[in-house]
Amino acid sequence: MSDYYQTLGVQKGATEDEIKRAYRKLAMKHHPDRTGGDDAEFKKIQEAYATLGDAQKREQYDSPQPDFGGMPPGFEDLFRGGSPFEGFFGGGNPFFGQGFRHRTPAKNSDLNLDTTITLADAYNGKDVTASVTLPSGREQMLEIKIPPGIQSGQRLRLQGLGDDRNPQLPRGDLFLGVRVLMDPLYERRGDDLWRNLTISVWDALLGKDIVLDTIDGKQLNVTIPPCSQPGSTLRLSGYGMPHINDPRFKGNLMLNLTVTFPKSLTEDQKNIIKQITN
Repeated sequence: MSDYYQTLGVQKGATEDEIKRAYRKLAMKHHPDRTGGDDAEFKKIQEAYATLGDAQKREQYDSPQPDFGGMPPGFEDLFRGGSPFEGFFGGGNPFFGQGFRHRTPAKNSDLNLDTTITLADAYNGKDVTASVTLPSGREQMLEIKIPPGIQSGQRLRLQGLGDDRNPQLPRGDLFLGVRVLMDPLYERRGDDLWRNLTISVWDALLGKDIVLDTIDGKQLNVTIPPCSQPGSTLRLSGYGMPHINDPRFKGNLMLNLTVTFPKSLTEDQKNIIKQITN
């Protein structure tokens, strides 16, 4: 197993804020959209933060439980605990049914799974496929479509795909909880996406046309208007997150402008500025 603390460059006793800052710094450095970005390293960083950034998963990582097997490869993050039994039964004794949550006595129990996705996955939607072992011992293939625009913390209900141990009762439901990772470039606020954009003082004064890479991998032409003020915000309608109920409608992309000033000026530059200001 990878050392997630070493991956993020923090001590085992690091605080939540220290882990978050380390993740943002490394994710920004290795993001595939940036020059010199490393896709493999970026995925390792995301995997580490998916565990250490979640209090429950971090506790299980720090104090691992015995592995009873049956975990489908590449799908470990769908389970709440350190084994399939913990994921399905909430940590209770599977042989006595502790940890089940009965919605009604007229059907088998519901099951709960969790998964972690990126903000880009939440934008585009994601198809998840895995084979899991039901409490009855039967292997079940899951094909789950995570819809575009899903919010972190939302749950998807898959009717009739839960517990099937009692053949005399209808099957329970399966609930998939979705956690969306923080993105190094974008901050989500509802259906709006916020991003910091750094420009020079000359571009702020004179205006400039620039090209931005969007969260869905496309390019967007943006016009910085002349005399833009530091801290001002540009609003680009329809370039935010899709609405989960109708992905044809999207929120806004909000660009927060940061203006940088030169550290020194030549004599010619000083004279030009004096002529302009006089």
